[in-house]
Amino acid sequence: MPKRLRTAAVVSMGLWLAGQAPAAAAEIKVLTTGAFKQMVVTLVPAFERQSGHKVIVENETAGVVKKRIEGGEAFDFAVITPGAIDELIKEGKIVAGSRVDLARVGVGVMVKEGAPKPDVSTVDAFKDALLKAKTVAYIDPASGGSSGIYLDKLFERLGVADQVRPKAKLKKGGYVADLLLNGEAELGLHQISEIVPVKGVVLVAPLPKEIQNYTTYSAGISAASDKKDIAQALMKAFTSEAAAAALKEKGMEPAN
Repeated sequence: MPKRLRTAAVVSMGLWLAGQAPAAAAEIKVLTTGAFKQMVVTLVPAFERQSGHKVIVENETAGVVKKRIEGGEAFDFAVITPGAIDELIKEGKIVAGSRVDLARVGVGVMVKEGAPKPDVSTVDAFKDALLKAKTVAYIDPASGGSSGIYLDKLFERLGVADQVRPKAKLKKGGYVADLLLNGEAELGLHQISEIVPVKGVVLVAPLPKEIQNYTTYSAGISAASDKKDIAQALMKAFTSEAAAAALKEKGMEPAN
């Protein structure tokens, strides 16, 4: 993002927060799925400065975040997938009516910086790239990561699962890019927002539109939180003009 736009986004966030009613400083806990973490860490500092509140951020895969909440872990604000938020509302863990869809992101293909970029412009070209790669890295489906679950099923649909799975390098959480940086994998697949911020890897391209899968990220407020008003203010910060500008920089787009 150009510096002037980034500055404008920060100013926009500051002006919005300046108009919020002051409150006693408090600490709130945010549980977020990994792909949205970059947005959280980008927007939280301005929120903290202007509101005086402290935000504790913890991230895991969508499946793990959901399990932690179902297990009774205390939190104030969560960012997961829409389906997970809806299930947690039914279970009484998240306030009914508090769900807001924040952003969506597609899956991209990456290589280590300086490595040849394969052609992935069509479905057939993508299949060929998968078959030619010596190793392919993606999120372990068993860990509950949205992209890993989708990709494992996609390989079956494309008829390459038997060839890809034996050479797969699976990441249980965090950046799949790490497996390219340390030399364990040649080709990587992950959500674009988890490729863009990593130095040393290059986004080749999004998956072809015919097989692209968008993951939407939604927020909800804990039913057990005693700081719902602060969580609501944070929710508004995540849907502000500043947030929309930051989404583009991070490889995501508004959900609506």
